[in-house]
Amino acid sequence: MELSAHKYVSLTTYRRNGEAVPVPVWIAPLADGKVGFTTDGGSGKVKRMRNDARVQVVACDVRGNVAAGSAPTSATAEIVTDGPELAEVRAAVADKYGIQFRLIDWFGTLKRKLGRGNGDVVGVILALD
Repeated sequence: MELSAHKYVSLTTYRRNGEAVPVPVWIAPLADGKVGFTTDGGSGKVKRMRNDARVQVVACDVRGNVAAGSAPTSATAEIVTDGPELAEVRAAVADKYGIQFRLIDWFGTLKRKLGRGNGDVVGVILALD
């Protein structure tokens, strides 16, 4: 099964000391065989990807448990903060996850307006190796 067909993937980013940090994320297919997701711009995973763009992704469940028989795929992350690339990622995730995405997006907007967010929403585009 293609990676973008899974509901969740475990995204592994790397700390400055090289320690791997896996976290489950939603994933949606993009143009040219790339995949993407949205996240809070102040999140730890974004900070780690700004330091080291190499990541690994593998199919998993909501808790990050890797799916049986799944092999990790290496990728290079690109963080997009505005423009058509961010719009493409947001649209792809919204198309795939529907009302779930819209509700989480709405609550995130509310959280940021109340001053409790970590930053604006960013898109992450992964070019799979």
